[in-house]
Amino acid sequence: MADDLFDKLPQGGGDYDSSAIEVLEGLEPVRHRPGMYIGGTDERALHHLAAEVLDNAMDEAVAGHATRIEVLLEECREGTAGRLTISDNGRGIPVDEHPKFPGKSSLEVILTTLHSGGKFSGKAYATSGGLHGVGVSVVNALSEHPRIEVARNRELYAQEFAKGQVLGPLQKLGATPNRRGTTVSFTPDPEIFGNQRFKPARLFRLVRSKAYLFAGVEIRWKCAAALTSDDVPAEAVFQFPGGLSDHLREQVGDRECITADFFAGSQEFSANDAGLPQGRVEWAVAWPLWSDGSFSWYCNTIPTPDGGTHEQGFRAALTKGIRAFGELVGQKKAKDISADDIVTGSEVMLSVFVRDPQFQSQTKDRLTSPEAARLVENAVRDHFDHFLSDNMERGKALLGAVMERMDERLRRKQEREIK
Repeated sequence: MADDLFDKLPQGGGDYDSSAIEVLEGLEPVRHRPGMYIGGTDERALHHLAAEVLDNAMDEAVAGHATRIEVLLEECREGTAGRLTISDNGRGIPVDEHPKFPGKSSLEVILTTLHSGGKFSGKAYATSGGLHGVGVSVVNALSEHPRIEVARNRELYAQEFAKGQVLGPLQKLGATPNRRGTTVSFTPDPEIFGNQRFKPARLFRLVRSKAYLFAGVEIRWKCAAALTSDDVPAEAVFQFPGGLSDHLREQVGDRECITADFFAGSQEFSANDAGLPQGRVEWAVAWPLWSDGSFSWYCNTIPTPDGGTHEQGFRAALTKGIRAFGELVGQKKAKDISADDIVTGSEVMLSVFVRDPQFQSQTKDRLTSPEAARLVENAVRDHFDHFLSDNMERGKALLGAVMERMDERLRRKQEREIK
């Protein structure tokens, strides 16, 4: 019987031996399967290229080495957005020969080799967003004609690439005594993205949000006149000393909220057992009377739209805080408040900076670092307790609104159980 079954198996398909095993080298895997590195080839993936380069510039700013970032969006021949250039005044990518790759500069290694960079050991950056060492090399692989300029040690260097391939050696262009930092200029490859182009409004929002996330950086925006609109100016300068609180205040506008004051603040995390700083957290929350709610979660300036452990810690801090306040004012039913009761309809912005964060994927949509939940909860909880109890009327107003939402949730649950 077994022999009969074996005889019935399909015999076609050609030979399968060692010659059929392919090995993709260099940046070939990125061009072959871009979805593994940027989540696909759609509009969101295309804009992820911009985010990768901008994140590198932001890492320099957060590390204290850059104070200014410039973003320039140029028009392409079809009258739509084309080439994007992002510059910073940081340290500049190293251009000396890499010790493990004789004859190649560190710049070339970083641009052409996956999992290369200065963010693995934590020596060059205490907290950073570019953790996997694939960001700018992926941008190189999926772009038509990237050009990198580095101003370092009062000298200007440049190197050009095409679809992941080196077009020529690193060039030394001469003295540049008044310039420092890295400039990355690229155009997404139509072989990968088809007719899709950068959306000026989407890039503008991305750039602006980065400035809110780190008060110590100034970001300058420029784009071609043909790309401007009511939402996209030709030029803008962003610097927000108030950070997330400024961002939320602009978002809420003149809408009436349950509490006139936002719950906003920041807190350094306590040092770890080795005495090393573990980062910090910044937050801003409003409870508008009429809102579907909105949630913006970030880790090391990277958007994490699916939330993660930092979100869990924040929700825990708010839930435990409002329950404790309810007990303080004699509201026994407050013990049944859930996290959804207090965050539903709220508008939340949370930004954490942590060492060596762990993300769910290369696109970093969700933070999975287990310690982030504990760090955020401990840092935020005391501040929330004070927010509620320092102004009892404010605390009672928020508690009352949350209790109403809890009662509605329990009523619906009871109705479902009866059915």
